[in-house]
Amino acid sequence: MRIYELGDGTPEVSVVGSIHGDEPCGARAIERFVAEDPDVERPVKLIVANEEALEADVRYLDEDLNRAFPGDPHAENHERRLAHDLGREVRGTTAFSIHSTQSYAEPFAIVDTVDAIARSILPRLPVDVAVETNNFAEGRLIEHAHTIEVEAGLQKSDEAADNAYWLIRAFLTATNVLPAPAVASDGSGEESEPQTEDDRLKLGIPEENSLDVFRLLERLPKPVAEEYEVLTTNFTAVTEGTTFARADDERFVADRDFYPVLLSAYGYADIFGYAGEKVGTLP
Repeated sequence: MRIYELGDGTPEVSVVGSIHGDEPCGARAIERFVAEDPDVERPVKLIVANEEALEADVRYLDEDLNRAFPGDPHAENHERRLAHDLGREVRGTTAFSIHSTQSYAEPFAIVDTVDAIARSILPRLPVDVAVETNNFAEGRLIEHAHTIEVEAGLQKSDEAADNAYWLIRAFLTATNVLPAPAVASDGSGEESEPQTEDDRLKLGIPEENSLDVFRLLERLPKPVAEEYEVLTTNFTAVTEGTTFARADDERFVADRDFYPVLLSAYGYADIFGYAGEKVGTLP
């Protein structure tokens, strides 16, 4: 585990990248951000979590770290020990955990529930979707109070690393670690939208970024097969009777309306992903 601390005092904000070793976007984004030596207005801690798995280019060494919390400092299992240490490092902070996926190219956020902290941060991130995990967060860092998780894009892509960088900047601006972008005048005496290096930093704009909120309902099991195919698009409604996936010659038909979340052919060993429902819009 590699830790960077910026600013003076005890950090109340943390950023975690590369909990999974086959998801380098978080580590790349953290290193890019730290290399800029940014001026911060509040202390912050940035953590590259599973360095050993990252170096080996594997998801984990002994166990999925994002299913191993709260961990055990005395375990022989690498990820169990690491989960305990990482939990200690983020304790007392508002945490931001960066991931990537095989199922969806655009960034989206994941929270345990949309609480007051999430409501204050999510609309200021460059995402259009947030997912409540509901009862599917056991063993994950997201169980830690005041944690927001993001999927930055497709696994191992340069786009995911770039998205992760801008997500970090947006999160740190929303938590007052970084100053809000300067607001320029349009010449009429009125302020215009913030002028930033990238329009994905949707901060300080009077109409904050609205996003759809979904909630996970159930896992969609995947049998053992040689070839898999997903026949629908994540966050697009699937109607009852629609074939949404295939495993070899077996087809899977929706027995009710649902929204697919994190559906992919090979992202998980035993499930295609999740069925969800749309529960509202923020802000």
